[in-house]
Amino acid sequence: MNKSIIILLIVLIAVSMLFLGSFVQANTANNGVNTNDIINDETKSQLVDLRDSELQSMEDYKQAYGSDVTGVVAYVLNKIRLWSIPLGFVAIAISAIYQYVIGIKHLENRDKGLNSMIVVVTLFVICQILPLIYTIIIKFRG
Repeated sequence: MNKSIIILLIVLIAVSMLFLGSFVQANTANNGVNTNDIINDETKSQLVDLRDSELQSMEDYKQAYGSDVTGVVAYVLNKIRLWSIPLGFVAIAISAIYQYVIGIKHLENRDKGLNSMIVVVTLFVICQILPLIYTIIIKFRG
């Protein structure tokens, strides 16, 4: 337990030093140009473009499903489907670490790793299949 807390603190310190170093470097190496205005303008334009594309995508779902409610639900389910892929792989990797690395010395963690891997794979499959089931039900219903 103490080793895991120490490792977590070391990782947090390393990550914060990395972000702090890049922040200081970005603010000091500008040759007298105020980059806050440039970065903010570029960031604003990128955020506006992202928002417009997502709103257009949501409008496409609303038109495809014929209702605002069903279109928004289909859009959200599609986003859940897309985000479940990387999150599922990360969770499977963490479960595998618990089962095969930490579980060698502590058998209760081995069972924890196996059980969490079963849960993660089940949720992953549900997140991948749920939009398809929703589409089939909505299309055949109406």
